[in-house]
Amino acid sequence: MKKHHPHGARELPSVTVDGYSLQLRGKDGFIGDQASQTAFRQLLERWRQRRRRKGNDPLGGVHSKDLSKRELDEALGETKTSEAADMLHGAIEEFAEELAWVIDRFMRQPSWKGVQRIVIGGGFPGSDVGERAVLQAAAILQHMKVSVELARICHEPDDGGLLGWVHLVPPPMRKGHDAIIALDIGGTNVRCGIVKLRKKRAPDLSKAKVVRREKWRHADDRPSRKVLIDRLAEMVEAQIRYSRKQGIRLAPFIGIACPGLIRKDGSISRGAQNLPGDWESDNFHLPSELIKRLPEIAGQPTVALMHNDAVVQGLSELPFMQDVKHWAVLTIGTGLGNASYTNKTGPGKKDKKAKAGKRS
Repeated sequence: MKKHHPHGARELPSVTVDGYSLQLRGKDGFIGDQASQTAFRQLLERWRQRRRRKGNDPLGGVHSKDLSKRELDEALGETKTSEAADMLHGAIEEFAEELAWVIDRFMRQPSWKGVQRIVIGGGFPGSDVGERAVLQAAAILQHMKVSVELARICHEPDDGGLLGWVHLVPPPMRKGHDAIIALDIGGTNVRCGIVKLRKKRAPDLSKAKVVRREKWRHADDRPSRKVLIDRLAEMVEAQIRYSRKQGIRLAPFIGIACPGLIRKDGSISRGAQNLPGDWESDNFHLPSELIKRLPEIAGQPTVALMHNDAVVQGLSELPFMQDVKHWAVLTIGTGLGNASYTNKTGPGKKDKKAKAGKRS
């Protein structure tokens, strides 16, 4: 790997990554675990257990972790007298309090000093239940006099961890190419997509778009590490074939987003416990493994870079964060991802401000 392509880069042309993958401890373990999607499902299950002692559970016999977002949203949307909706409102309120408390703790960290806006990403805010929890958390923070704005990620939640890579591609590699391939590896799913840069439409890359995406729910298959790598390579190969057919000029680049603290050499020092197999082993290096299987893209040597998934998801919002100096992202998924940033240029023009205001 060439020295001028470090993994987990903190200094980017227009923004500094101040911190990410912070693991704040409370008396019951890592506090981020209290505000994850997993935590919400556990909380809902406790509400349902209490209801079962009094009689029927209006959400049926399926465990809370196995209920789909749509099922929960449908129950929430029922008439006001619905027992299921009442129970969900209770769980949402309790979760919102936890989320506000966790945000307050993050805001006290040195790398979060002066954060003006937090973008909430991950799969959770993409549902009515999640959106309501985030809105309630914002109201609670106001009451707590914690001065920070909460905004929802403006892309499809599935796209953020792919789109952010357009800001991490070494700029020379963007020249003469239309698109890149990006991977987003989470505790439950893997996504692989082709991201078009669309530089002519917007030089700030705000119009970048995922034009094709494949999703694999690896949690169902519980693959070994080797099987996972083979499958990742197959997913990338499928996107390369599609690009060739469609005449998309791919950069010889693969961006890999995954949980954990990424060392400059592309190994993971901690935080990859939700991924299958031992990812924190000293002799495991995912970028090299992929390059071995895919040494070239469009006749040029492949460069594979790795970064933290919350950092990448946050960077997908970079063009819309130009009206603030300090900002952050929290991704509510299997776990709680976090990253904070400082823009290198001053707050931008009013039209950017209007654009950001529309989104929350």
